[in-house]
Amino acid sequence: MSALVTPQDAVAAVRSKIEQKWAEAVCAELGVGDPVVFSVRLRPGLRTGKAVEQLGHTTWHGWRMQWRDFGSQLPAGVEVVCTAVTIRGVAGDFPAVLNADLDGAATLIADTHNQAEPMTVEVGRARALASTLQSAGATLNPAILRAVYGLPTNDVDVLINAVTWLRQHPDAGNWTLRQLPVPGMHTKWLGTHGALLRDVAGRDVRDEVRPRLTVIHLTYIDPRHAASGRRRHDAWTTGDVHDIAYQPRVVLVVENRDSRLWFPPVSDTIVVEGGGKAAAALLADVPWIRSANHVVYWGDIDADGYAILNHFRATLAVPTPDGAPAKHVTSILMEATDLHHYSLHGINHDKAGRPIKPSRELLPHLTEAEAIAYATIATAGPTPFRRIEQEAIPLTHAVAQLLRILKGQESDRWRPRPSSK
Repeated sequence: MSALVTPQDAVAAVRSKIEQKWAEAVCAELGVGDPVVFSVRLRPGLRTGKAVEQLGHTTWHGWRMQWRDFGSQLPAGVEVVCTAVTIRGVAGDFPAVLNADLDGAATLIADTHNQAEPMTVEVGRARALASTLQSAGATLNPAILRAVYGLPTNDVDVLINAVTWLRQHPDAGNWTLRQLPVPGMHTKWLGTHGALLRDVAGRDVRDEVRPRLTVIHLTYIDPRHAASGRRRHDAWTTGDVHDIAYQPRVVLVVENRDSRLWFPPVSDTIVVEGGGKAAAALLADVPWIRSANHVVYWGDIDADGYAILNHFRATLAVPTPDGAPAKHVTSILMEATDLHHYSLHGINHDKAGRPIKPSRELLPHLTEAEAIAYATIATAGPTPFRRIEQEAIPLTHAVAQLLRILKGQESDRWRPRPSSK
């Protein structure tokens, strides 16, 4: 293989180097980091007349002529550095390195490269973003510039507004995360961009804001409580003076409201509506859930259902900062046998008619039986179905599964009553 780099190969190499180091070059222009020069060695390892002899004078001469022609039309900011080589006793200067600054490299590529394959970065926009960040008092480094460059224009505007707002408000403790009055910021923006704002602003507003109180919707299903005539459905809020009607020995977390509202009677049990992927954060610090003898989760048989179970189980497996104990979470109706038993209810499309996508998420906190079911419905390969919704499974079956888990209690005490469903 020839050790000689043609002008076309050199331009391609410069393009690759810009893709790798454009952010460093732009930041360096603003005094952040060392200056960047895009360099390509044009005859690596070929420094002597003997090496030229081995390569062949015809090849060497043709390469030299290519660079003579190409070098005569280089844009500003690009130069070919020549070094001496003695061939057959005659010394001469020959192309050795192509050097370019950012503007020169960008112009070189624009002038010579196939415009059907444009650069992934537009240097002018990158410079404008870097200047805007620095003017706003934001932290500027190559990693941040790359991340900001990848944002849509409206998100860049919100980010700059957020940095400016934080500079004007050293204490964000009077707002919740969704109440921050940053111009243009929607209530869930920080859920996606909070880490980037932390890096850019140099402070994590997510740790400063007023906590959002946990509100739990629940249903009392203890038959003795029902016989008392007191309310069956309730809500509990962190820090409120309102107490729940009784301390449950069993807390069953479900995802579907109908499953909570119509769950059949079971002694000493409260059914809680989980709240989807936020279940772990919402429920993990609730004292009466931590104090229950059994915490049980029942969700959809789909990728989201297993992800919620995995996160919920991992979160409750760690004691709370105030000393509440770790708690084991058991599941019902989410094992491989359940997947096959209720396969008649399997579906492959969501409520909008779109195909349900597979999942590559690793879920290390599933049991073996749960992991088999998850792998079956979440696989990237063919599978009969990807979801069995909770509502499709009879509530009487859920009661039977719950009682199986609670086996060992007095049979009369745990016997289910007739259901309205």
